[in-house]
Amino acid sequence: MALSDRHIELRRDPDSGEVLAHGGDPEAHSVLQRTGFVHILRRHEQYHRLPTGLDQAAEETLATAAVSALRSVGYWVACDATFDTDQRTSHYLPLGAQVAALADQLRRASTTQDAAAVLTELTASHDGVLAGLAQVLASVDEFLETLDKDSDRQNAATVRGLSGHHLVVIAAQLHQLRNELTDRHEDHPARRPCPGEVADHEREASVHCPCPVPALPPRPPAPPPAGRR
Repeated sequence: MALSDRHIELRRDPDSGEVLAHGGDPEAHSVLQRTGFVHILRRHEQYHRLPTGLDQAAEETLATAAVSALRSVGYWVACDATFDTDQRTSHYLPLGAQVAALADQLRRASTTQDAAAVLTELTASHDGVLAGLAQVLASVDEFLETLDKDSDRQNAATVRGLSGHHLVVIAAQLHQLRNELTDRHEDHPARRPCPGEVADHEREASVHCPCPVPALPPRPPAPPPAGRR
């Protein structure tokens, strides 16, 4: 990650008057969105702005909260004096990050049973991730359907399509894969569990893992001698 990705500028634009945030990596973007900012993506740039229709006091409150939240997780934030704060926001692991942790479990899975257990968290009928997502989409559908614009009802129909077709297909295929892996009872040939027993002749006194050192990536080819093409 580039060091510049840990830097964010959060200021009121002198031309438009909008409160804008520039820079940061995807984690910073998530923090900004959770504090109320809107992500704007253009062909040659991206930034975040506050929602329209806020008065100045509300804008300053949200911008100050964003500065606090960003700094609490280690970002360097350059901001207008009216947004500056020494307060830090308590940081909790977001729900999306908890779901993404399943990917780390799959990367460490050494048997088909391990992988099936992770997929069970996705596909469990009552309280799996996909079942929960289906409930959220149904609630979004209900919320949009009861608003008073035709465009809202069109968006509700789009959400119903996502939940009624695409999500059903994904859930069914992952459920079938989970069942197949559950029945196989096989070790992954490239992922053997670490026994945790270090040999007596090991030279490194601090070693805890007996597994071999990962192979280094191959060296790039040497450049041709000067003057030769």
